[in-house]
Formats: sequence, C-alpha cells, structure tokens
Amino acid sequence: MQAIRSDSPKNICIAVATHKAYRMPEDSMYLPLQVGKAMHPDVDLGFACDNTGDNISDRNAYYSELTGLYWLWKNCDADYKGLVHYRRHFATLDKAARASKNRFDRIATREDVEKLLDRADIIVPRRRNYYIETVYSHYDHTFDGRQFDETLKLLREQCPEYAPAFERLMRSKKAHIFNMFIMTRERFDEYCAWMFPIVEELTRRIPPESYDAFGARYPGRVSERLLDVWLDTNGYGYVEMPVTSPEPVDWWKKGTGFLMAKFGGRKYEKSF
Repeated sequence: MQAIRSDSPKNICIAVATHKAYRMPEDSMYLPLQVGKAMHPDVDLGFACDNTGDNISDRNAYYSELTGLYWLWKNCDADYKGLVHYRRHFATLDKAARASKNRFDRIATREDVEKLLDRADIIVPRRRNYYIETVYSHYDHTFDGRQFDETLKLLREQCPEYAPAFERLMRSKKAHIFNMFIMTRERFDEYCAWMFPIVEELTRRIPPESYDAFGARYPGRVSERLLDVWLDTNGYGYVEMPVTSPEPVDWWKKGTGFLMAKFGGRKYEKSF
C-alpha cells in the first residue's frame, strides 16, 4: 500500500478526480488525481494517476470518478480520506470567502475540514433537493430507472438489510449525491468494501456497453445513491458541507434539461 501522508495534525488526503489539465486547490490536503489513465496512457497531466498499485483505471469509461475512489481505497493510508471533483468541491465555512469573486477562494480549507472532523467521522455534501420529484422518478425521467430496479433486486438478494433504506431513498425527494465525502480511513474503507462489489455485480447484470458512451457511465451514477443507503442502514452520523464550483453553473440549461426530461420524455444526453 502506497502511503500518502501530510504534516497536518489530522492526516488528511482528499483526491481531486480529473481527466484533464485544470487548476487545483493549493491546500496540501488535496491530491490531484488523474483518473482513467490506463485508457489514455499518452496523456500526462503531471498528477498522481489511478493506474498505479491496485487499481481499476481501465473501467473509467463506465465507473467515472469511482476509479479514483478505488485507487484511494487501495493505495492511501491517510487517517482521513476523501474525494471531490475538479469542477465540484466542498465549500469553505467562511461566508465572506464564499462570496469572493475568485471562485478558488470558496473551496474548503484544511481548517474547515478539521473543524468538522472534530464533530463527526463523516463529511458529506449538502443534500440535493428535487422538490417536485422523488429520487427514483428524477432518475427514471433523466436516465434509465431499470438500473435502480435492478439495484434493489440485487440488494434484496445479497445484503437484504440494506434494501429498506434503498426503498426509502427512492421515495424521498432528497439525497446526498456526487460521490463526494470525507471519512476516517476505517469508515472510508468500510464503505468502499461494501459498495464496489454491488456496482461490479450490477455491471454484470446490466452491461454498460449496451448503452452509448454517456449512458455507459451509469455505474458511477447509481453508486451516488448508495451512500445514503449505507449511512442510513448503519446509523452513522455525519455533518454536511456546502458545495461550490470553480466555474459558473448554467442553471438555465440545467433547469431546461430537467423539464425536457420530465415533461418531454427527453433523457439526458450529456452532463450539465
């Protein structure tokens, strides 16, 4: 196991998953991580890569940021481990900094993270609220609801104690998504050891290659909805952090895309 350590009182490693060159947070707790490196050996971003050590880098076309999560699980022994994305980060707790014109000033600092880790073993992004949709209906309108149906069937067969929490989540209008979190190493590794076999079995039942390139990324999307199931079933406490993006979010395009999916039967064909 490759040791990735820091000089922080709390030994924290938060991987920033990226597939292209992009500005990264300067705080030393962040580890820029090139994902899908096995599929693009000619692309060198100068970052740590997810094709070293024990890895599943060659599944990135289906697993998306999960190949980075797997790499962190298997190759990092920091006391606290987490995952964010190059265009989606946890936001600082400093309200003045969150209003800065420099969007990188809005990203969470080590001080922010350590303060929350004093309160809980797990940090998750603030819940997404779908308001007029349930978690299931929103996914069914925008992607392929059969993927959730098969996930529930799989849970009932292989770990039935988790099925009730999944059913509750499907009926809910709120969820912690994005595959973003920070946890103690013990909780992080426990979650990965539970979640990855489920995703792997799901891809056997619903081959990702049966979709186009965008649809084939469904394993990463489904996995986002497994975090709440794991937290709920095990009764693990957590704290929430707001989310920020280094880029402006086109809420008009996102909203129009959602309405076209819900009322026009037009599935998502790209990320917003």
